[in-house]
Amino acid sequence: MTVPLLAVTGLCTHFHTRAGVVKAVDGVSFTLEPGQVLGLVGESGSGKTVTGFSLLGLVEPPGRIVAGSVRLRGQELVGLPTPALRAVRGRQIAMVFQDPMMTLNPVLTVGRQMGLALRAHERVSRAAARARCVEALTRVGIPDAGARLDAYPHQFSGGMRQRVAIATALLHRPAIIVADEPTTALDVSIQAQILHEMRALTRDSGTAMVWISHDLATVSSVADRLLVMYAGRLVEEGPTAQVLRTPRHPYSRGLLDSLPAAATPGDDLRQIPGSTPSLLALPPGCPFAPRCARTSDRCATPPPWVVDGDRAHRCHHPLETPP
Repeated sequence: MTVPLLAVTGLCTHFHTRAGVVKAVDGVSFTLEPGQVLGLVGESGSGKTVTGFSLLGLVEPPGRIVAGSVRLRGQELVGLPTPALRAVRGRQIAMVFQDPMMTLNPVLTVGRQMGLALRAHERVSRAAARARCVEALTRVGIPDAGARLDAYPHQFSGGMRQRVAIATALLHRPAIIVADEPTTALDVSIQAQILHEMRALTRDSGTAMVWISHDLATVSSVADRLLVMYAGRLVEEGPTAQVLRTPRHPYSRGLLDSLPAAATPGDDLRQIPGSTPSLLALPPGCPFAPRCARTSDRCATPPPWVVDGDRAHRCHHPLETPP
């Protein structure tokens, strides 16, 4: 049996606070294959970013992984000693954050920062490191890359800073890139360019990607498979086109209906009623039940994870046909 590139099984990441235990990620499981782009979508607070951070062991106290497994090419990452985990980060699995200024030091040139990231894992000369950095910047579409290495982050636009962050993630040609809403703060034209370039990179290099976003329209243009997340749990999974065309979970349907493109001109925009429940006080059974129009007495019990071919959902009353 072939071992998947990344296998996440029963991942649980909890935050122990004075008010109680926040189950930010509660039993998440999925696999990722080389060259595949996996979209992870949901409202703010659904646990998407914490899931991404958990894959790289970046969750800080009071949060910690309390259960589950994250295996990269069969190697267990959960519980791995810090030095061994640092050897994996960046080199085998890298992350692109939503705000590039979180990862770019304003007092160091771009070339200096990229060189430090490269030499953290490889022993290369300064000339070789600079050549690698120029190559990475060129791949993400930054013109005159050699000269731009000597510029500081504030001398780049927001879109260019994000390209620098992506180029830094690509330096070691990692097997996986975790992209945490990397285009949210960018205008539409720059978003389209970066989406096109990231898709081309995965196609040409075989790098797999976990694309985290609340924007279904963005994810639909880049992801092969879609994971829909709500209140720390996966509620639906399947090929992107199928999930968007015939969602099984009412929450997935609600996300699609709330898109502006789905509204009739002149009518009010649709929205999912209510708000995401507090993870400190989730309702019994299905956490989406208080906001769902299909709720029944059965929803007071936790719905099972139902697998149907290459689709899966967690709902007592799934949608069977498109509206």
